[in-house]
Amino acid sequence: MKLVTYTHNNNTQLGILKNGKIWAMQSLDASLPNNMRAFLEGGEAYMEAAKKLDANLPSEGAVDETAVKLEAPVPNPTSCRDGYAFRQHVAAARRNRGVPMIPEFDSYPIFYFTNHNAIQGPGEIVCMPDHFQKLDFELEAAIVIGKKGRNITAAEADNYIAGYMIMNDMSARTLQMEEMLLNLGPAKGKDFSTVIGPYFVTPDELEPYKVPAKAGHVGNSYDLNMKCWVNGVLVSEGSVGDMDWTFAEIVERCAYGVDILPGDVIGSGTVGTGCFLELNGTGLLNDPNFKPQWLKEGDVVEMAITGLGHLSNTIVKDPSAMSILALKK
Repeated sequence: MKLVTYTHNNNTQLGILKNGKIWAMQSLDASLPNNMRAFLEGGEAYMEAAKKLDANLPSEGAVDETAVKLEAPVPNPTSCRDGYAFRQHVAAARRNRGVPMIPEFDSYPIFYFTNHNAIQGPGEIVCMPDHFQKLDFELEAAIVIGKKGRNITAAEADNYIAGYMIMNDMSARTLQMEEMLLNLGPAKGKDFSTVIGPYFVTPDELEPYKVPAKAGHVGNSYDLNMKCWVNGVLVSEGSVGDMDWTFAEIVERCAYGVDILPGDVIGSGTVGTGCFLELNGTGLLNDPNFKPQWLKEGDVVEMAITGLGHLSNTIVKDPSAMSILALKK
């Protein structure tokens, strides 16, 4: 089942997407919530009710997907964490900086909290002047938690995952690198926009793509092709199946000694080749005349993951000239 949050005739609501058509959830069953947060908080009962509706959608009452504005599927997540699950990305980024691969990567999965109030869906990404100082995309997948849990083992963690989405973890690299010199972060380099969407896909739809987790790891893994284009040019490609740490293992760590909640969003971290920071570093390492590329005003960033759809955003410049980089003492 695919769920969307969409705006139609100035009304933002929760809907079921199928074959390019969207049915408003409450038009199908008035007892179900009209927003994703409340729907997830209803747990398995709401999810099963929606799946029954999805299996028996009426022939009338839908709108075309192209006639609405798709929002972030989970527009108000309870929190947003981002992992660091792809060894290829970590190893390449460290090699490009001239430092060895950190052995702790293979000992435990890590994550950071990002700004859950800056979640957005398809459409414009509005950036301040400082964001354009090495503005970057990050190609990722993400999960949404569907029920409350605490001290969950990786063996049971997949049962807490309600759905999957594409994530673009936007990054202002100059801000990020400056603040991380103080061994804290990322913070301002990341908190202006995290894009998820275009819809929310329940795990049962991904069963045909299931593959074994990597040796020594636990949890579901899916061979889902991942791609990113900038202005129509393919710049990144990988697979969700390349994750070294599974989402189940990341959830296990997230839930240690703390509640995870319905509506929590957790990203995979960047796939190998999945950002300009890595691509530029590799390019310069191989060719000193390589010309680095960063996102600029007007650029169109498109991402696609098998089974999870196609996510498109356009970079827009905020009219304000304010700079926090200029405020340094």
